[in-house]
Amino acid sequence: MGKHVECCEEHCVHKNLVDKVLTELPDEDALYDLAELFKVFGDSTRVRILVALFETELCVCDISESLGMTQSAVSHQLQILRTNKLVKSRREGKQIYYSLADEHVVTIIAQGLSHILE
Repeated sequence: MGKHVECCEEHCVHKNLVDKVLTELPDEDALYDLAELFKVFGDSTRVRILVALFETELCVCDISESLGMTQSAVSHQLQILRTNKLVKSRREGKQIYYSLADEHVVTIIAQGLSHILE
């Protein structure tokens, strides 16, 4: 049994809709950056860290303990998350605390969780 793909039965382009899409579509660089951002979310370890940070600000030791990971593994993933501007850090004495970078990231995590828990 082959896959059934839904297609239009008649070729009819809705020019006003196509024009709207072409007007609003970001340039290729922005779309590439968006795809790269979503790749970061494609790793369950990074998602676990982001969800942990959704709850509260944590240091590497706290994240490591909470998620049952080595500090080295956590640090590696945090570097990727920082590079992609999803987390930020602050130093307090000898501890470095991590949190979600901004409200956009909080919203992405909240919306993602809401979507999968429906």
